[in-house]
Amino acid sequence: MTANAAHHTRTGLIAGLSAYIIWGFMPILFHLLHAVPPLDVVAWRVVFTLPVCLVFVSISKGWNDLVTTLRQPRLVLRLVVSALLVGTNWTLYVAAVVHGHVLATSLGYYINPLVNVALGTLFLGERLSWRQWTAVAIAAAGITLLLGGAIAMLGTALSLAVTFSLYGLMRKTTPVKAITGLTIETMVLYPLAAFWAYGTTQGAAVSAMGGGGLTPVLLVSSGLITAVPLILFAVAARNLALSTLGFLQFTAPTIVFLIGIVLGETLDTLRVACFVLIWIALALFVWDIWRRNRLAR
Repeated sequence: MTANAAHHTRTGLIAGLSAYIIWGFMPILFHLLHAVPPLDVVAWRVVFTLPVCLVFVSISKGWNDLVTTLRQPRLVLRLVVSALLVGTNWTLYVAAVVHGHVLATSLGYYINPLVNVALGTLFLGERLSWRQWTAVAIAAAGITLLLGGAIAMLGTALSLAVTFSLYGLMRKTTPVKAITGLTIETMVLYPLAAFWAYGTTQGAAVSAMGGGGLTPVLLVSSGLITAVPLILFAVAARNLALSTLGFLQFTAPTIVFLIGIVLGETLDTLRVACFVLIWIALALFVWDIWRRNRLAR
């Protein structure tokens, strides 16, 4: 690994870890919004994410890049696909949290790194060291234990894992800047989201914004909380191997896992065993990355 490659890896690691830590605590936001229908939450999330993206575009002086990208149909088409993937993922995630299935989302994002490894090796020609393959085997053993005792979670978990892995693959292989890509994705989703927020459900979505308490504030803040980690994720996806990015993701479901326990979901022996095995795998994988970076320096 060259010094330049090591620099990109460090940048990707910092961005990726930051994104996953924010995502780890995100269930708290949606748990507080449990009284708002999931589709309404997602609609307002998109509506308030677009202005945040445009602010970031202005700050980064990215208007020329945004316009140039919009003039390239192939790039726009790829971003339409990634927008549909991330929109589907958001809806599944919010619905699961609002309905009290936080541990199902944790399971989904534990499976996600294994899907990333599969996609990276199949489509990107990525290769893992023997230590990293050992980490994959340990993580797979942990996931197998968890699946053995949580079949009811399988549908939600697999849907979350597959949609977000495909989103990561699409963003990694689409040569656009992080903020440019997210802005166009949000623009793609905005018309449908605005229609749902303002023109359907007999005004229920509008009523949620006009309600008392913290609900309007939380819905507005969802835009910033959505945009920042996705920008960081896109930076990480451009600088890291997809398999490495996948293993960093263990950070988020571990936090989500603990939040689920705090919120009163059941913790059994299988889940504890899975938790331990996955952290062993993560420690081994990260240690191997650190070792390679140290040798490069």
